Amino acid sequence: MNELLFKQFEMTREYFIKILGSISKDQTDLQPGGFNNTIHWHTGHVLTVTEQTMFGFPHATTHLPTNYMELFGNGTKPADWTGNVPTMDELMVQLKDQLARLQQISAEQLNNTLETPFLGCKTFGELACVTLMHEAAHMGQVQAMKRIIEHMGVKS
Repeated sequence: MNELLFKQFEMTREYFIKILGSISKDQTDLQPGGFNNTIHWHTGHVLTVTEQTMFGFPHATTHLPTNYMELFGNGTKPADWTGNVPTMDELMVQLKDQLARLQQISAEQLNNTLETPFLGCKTFGELACVTLMHEAAHMGQVQAMKRIIEHMGVKS
């Protein structure tokens, strides 16, 4: 079962990166009506939340700058961005690097009990499943936004 979970991380992340690669830089910072954020924000949000759940960001890992919480954490939005915002290219590299680190997590670690249950999860493996679900949900938002932006006439 653990092998399937790691395979799912690989498949989900690689597909997310593929979708992002099909979107022009002009499209990533557009915010279509009815959406709370941009593709750029969704990209950083997936990266940041995965770092939080799987690696304990910002306290237990230093792979991302701490300002990512202010840029991409829950409840944030691009309209409030100030300071140094990473480019889509930077985020894409970090998504790939993060996948490599995810693949280094030991299967035994998935059985570890969380100190405090989170989102109904009691083990690290259950939290990994929620993390995958989170990424897939945001991937769907990105795909929908891409279609709407293209329908508006902004081609990739």
